Amino acid sequence: MRQPSVISRRVAAAVVVLVVGSSVAACGPKESGSDAGSAASSSAPAKGGTLSVLNRAPQVNFDPARLYTSGGGSVPSLVFRTLTTRNREAGAAGSEVVPDLATDLGTPSENATVWTYTLKDGLKYEDGTAITSADIKYGIERSFAAELSGGAPYLRDWLIGGADYAGPYKDKKGLASIETPDDRTIVFHLNKPEGEFPYLATQTQTTPVPQAKDTGATYENHPVSSGPYKVVSNEGDGEHLVLERNTYWSEKTDSERKAYPDKIDVRSGLDPAVINQRLSASRGADAAAITTDTNLGPAELAKVTGDKALAARVGEGHFGYTNYIAFNPKVKPFDNPKVRQAISYAVNRTSVINAAGGSSLAEPATTFLPEQKSFGHTAYDAFPSGATGDAAKAKEVLKEAGYPNGLTVTLTHDNEKNFATSPEVATAIQEALKKAGITVELQGLEDNAYSETAYNVKTEPGFFLAGWGADWPSGGPFLAPIFDGRQIVEDGYNFNTGRLNDASVNKEIDEINQLTDLDAAAARWGALDKKIGEQALTVPLFHPVYQRLYGAGVKNVVISDWTGVLDIALVSVK
Repeated sequence: MRQPSVISRRVAAAVVVLVVGSSVAACGPKESGSDAGSAASSSAPAKGGTLSVLNRAPQVNFDPARLYTSGGGSVPSLVFRTLTTRNREAGAAGSEVVPDLATDLGTPSENATVWTYTLKDGLKYEDGTAITSADIKYGIERSFAAELSGGAPYLRDWLIGGADYAGPYKDKKGLASIETPDDRTIVFHLNKPEGEFPYLATQTQTTPVPQAKDTGATYENHPVSSGPYKVVSNEGDGEHLVLERNTYWSEKTDSERKAYPDKIDVRSGLDPAVINQRLSASRGADAAAITTDTNLGPAELAKVTGDKALAARVGEGHFGYTNYIAFNPKVKPFDNPKVRQAISYAVNRTSVINAAGGSSLAEPATTFLPEQKSFGHTAYDAFPSGATGDAAKAKEVLKEAGYPNGLTVTLTHDNEKNFATSPEVATAIQEALKKAGITVELQGLEDNAYSETAYNVKTEPGFFLAGWGADWPSGGPFLAPIFDGRQIVEDGYNFNTGRLNDASVNKEIDEINQLTDLDAAAARWGALDKKIGEQALTVPLFHPVYQRLYGAGVKNVVISDWTGVLDIALVSVK
C-alpha cells in the first residue's frame, strides 16, 4: 500500500489508509493480539442473519484483476479465494500466511525462482463447476490487460515475460512462465529469487476466473464466486452491493472463512460522521453493522472513551504503516547529510502526534519499519532527540553542516487533512525546527498536485511529508520500493525519493529475497533498516493507531496486524 495517488492504482490503496475518517482499522479491541471477539460476544457465534456494512468508499472495480488487496479480511475476500491467505487470528498471529485454495504455501526450487502449488480437492464455483489450475492461470493473465489495470504490480514484475505481456484478449498464447501440467497443479517461473512468493499468492490476482464466464470490463457486475458468498446485485458501481451464500462453497476446503451471516448488505457513499453515529446508536439493522473503511476521529474518540459501553465496541490496533519526512538529496541543502541529521534531531514527535490526532491515533516512530515482529522490526534511534526534539543538538550539527546562523527551507505537504501529510503536521514540524534555527516555509498543494509533484523525479521537492504502508507484513515490500536503487523510476511514479542506489543495499535486498525462511528474512530486514536509517534519508515520525466502532449485536470481532481490517469473514450477528 503506497501513499499517494489517485492516478496510479498501484498506490491508491494507501490513500484510504491515511484519511482519519476512512482509514483501515486495527487489531484489538484495546490490545493487539487480544481475543477481539470476547468484548463483542456474550454467546458463541452462530449462522444466520444479515450483516450490514456501512462504508464511505464504494466497492468499485469489484474484479479480482483490478483490486489492490492482499491477505483477506475485507469485502472482496468473501467472494474471491486465492492460492494463499492470511491466518484468521487477532494480533501478530494474523500476520502469518496460510494456504487457501492451495494445499500448502508452495514448493520452491532451490533458489526460489520456481514455485509449485497443488490445489485442494473439491473446490467449486457458485455454479457447482470445478475450480482448476487453468482458471487461476487465466485469472492472473487477464490482470495484465490494460482495460483491467489497477491490481498489484508484482506478478508483472516477477514473472518471466510479464513485463511485455498484454493479457489474453490480445495474446491468446498466454504466459509461458505459468504452467498447468494438470487440473490441480500450477507452476510459476520467476525472473529472480523471491522467497516471499507465498505472500504474493494472497493477492486477488490469483483468484480463479473461468474463461468461459469472463465478460471483460463488465465482469465486476457478476464475478463468479469461489468464496462463501456470491454477488446477487451490484448497484451504482459498488455503492450498494448485496451478497448471499454460495451453496457450493464448503467449509471442508476453507478453514479460514467462517461465513456466519446468511446475507451481507454493503452500502457505501456515506459520510464518516454518519457511519460512526449509526454504529454508536446501533438501532434496528445498525446493531448488526460494521464498517470496513471508517475510523473514529479525535473528537469522536473523545466521546466514545467516556462511555464504557461504547468503548467496549471499539477495535484498536496497528496496521504496518509509517509516516515520515522524505528528503531529496538532489536538492540543496539536503545533499548535505548534516542538514538532514540536524532536522532529524530537531523534530518534536510529541507535537507531530498531537497534530495527527493524539496518542490514541498515533505512536512515535524512530525506525522506518513498523514495530510488528513480522516486519523484522529492530529498535534503533539513529538521531536520538527524546520525545520533544533536541534543538541544541540540532544547532550543533547545523553548524557542522556550514550553517552557523541557521537556514531557510521549504516543506511541501498536502492541503488535504491526510493524517500523515496534513497542514497540521507540517505546522508542527515548522514550529519545532524554528527552535533549532531552521526557518520552514510551508508549500501546500492540492491532493493530485501533491502526489504528482512529490513522486516525480523531475519535480520532487527537497523536503516533504510522506507515508508508506505494507502490501504484506514483511520488510521486503516496505524497504525495497523506497531504498532499492534499481526501483528508481525516471518516467513515472518514483518512491525511492532519497535516490539511494547503494550497491551493498541492493545486494542485501537480493540475498534476503532468496530466503524462504521468513523468520530469518525478517531479522535481516530489520538489520538493513538500521543500516539505511543511519543515512538520514527519511525522518520516521509516527505509526498510526486505528480505532473502529462496530454494532452492539456484532460478535466474533477479529482484527489482525496484517491489514488492520476487521475480518468480515469471521463476524457473526447471531
